[in-house]
Amino acid sequence: MFVLIIGGGKVGLNTARQLTQLGHEIALVEQRKMRYDLIAGVLGEDALVFGDGTEIWVLEKAGIGRADMVVAVTGDDEDNIIISQVAKLKFGVPKVVARVNNPFNQPTFDLLGVENTVCATTAMLNLIMHELPTHKFVHLLSLKREQVEVVELEVGENSPFAHTYVQDIDLPEGVVLAAIVRAGHALVARGSTEILPGDYVLCLLPPGREQDLIKVFLPEEEPERVQFESELDTSEG
Repeated sequence: MFVLIIGGGKVGLNTARQLTQLGHEIALVEQRKMRYDLIAGVLGEDALVFGDGTEIWVLEKAGIGRADMVVAVTGDDEDNIIISQVAKLKFGVPKVVARVNNPFNQPTFDLLGVENTVCATTAMLNLIMHELPTHKFVHLLSLKREQVEVVELEVGENSPFAHTYVQDIDLPEGVVLAAIVRAGHALVARGSTEILPGDYVLCLLPPGREQDLIKVFLPEEEPERVQFESELDTSEG
């Protein structure tokens, strides 16, 4: 597989190095001369192209026309959006992955159809929320292309599913109970598995069905408030 990487920061360099070790062909575009020279000492100049990755002629020089995947990991979200759009719409690259530096910009990536994004800040905040002593509902992961959300809910004493077997629960349409976390250990959610108070359940569901799931698992709570408290604040300032 030929992977074109735009951005030679730590993320871009480490990605290039790992892909090379896995036997993939890579090309890396970097526009900062000092950084370019540093990377050349690690990867060699044959794998590098000096220039601005938002310029079409630079992308063409790097071989975007035959790329199987483009990875846009510059430190500028606007550049990553432009690169992703050019790769998809002008050159028809089959797979595009983009870095989101500021979570506030995620809706823009989504609006423009950049489906495969990675945001280190959002991932870190989700992990922090997951590790907080008390959390009733946590959004863990979005698989945009597959239209699947992964969420975690706490089973309280008043939950209608406490002391109930998985095979006997009635979930909203499209929701799958995938696993149960009990005392820090994950259990496969088999039909004969009993759900106990204090458990956390991991569910797969279509986007937009979160409140339906909250109503079922946490009937004593206001779904809107629970979901609001679980959402990351991506507002500026």
